[in-house]
Amino acid sequence: MHVDEYSFGKITINGNSYSKDVIIFPDRVFSPWWRGEGHLLQIDDLAEIVKSDIAELVIGTGYYGTMQVPSQVVEYLNKKGITVCIEKTPKALQLYNRLASQKAAIAALHLTC
Repeated sequence: MHVDEYSFGKITINGNSYSKDVIIFPDRVFSPWWRGEGHLLQIDDLAEIVKSDIAELVIGTGYYGTMQVPSQVVEYLNKKGITVCIEKTPKALQLYNRLASQKAAIAALHLTC
């Protein structure tokens, strides 16, 4: 999977456009990705990612970085063997494209604020 384009509230992945938050798996895109508490990421919001066999997760916190990622979420993922990178979505996409070109990775992306 490759992110072709991104602007506030819109992303194009492998030629397909999405206007709701997404999780990019190596073989599919899950959208809309809703979180239980909107701008506060919780462990339950990442259940499908934890079930996968991926060691790299890129979290995009929004165009302006509004979505919060509590330290206990990162610690939980690390204990599951998942390395987590957290950035504002524009920078997260650059990182994801670089990682995904080298190995399997997942991106969980908030597309707006």
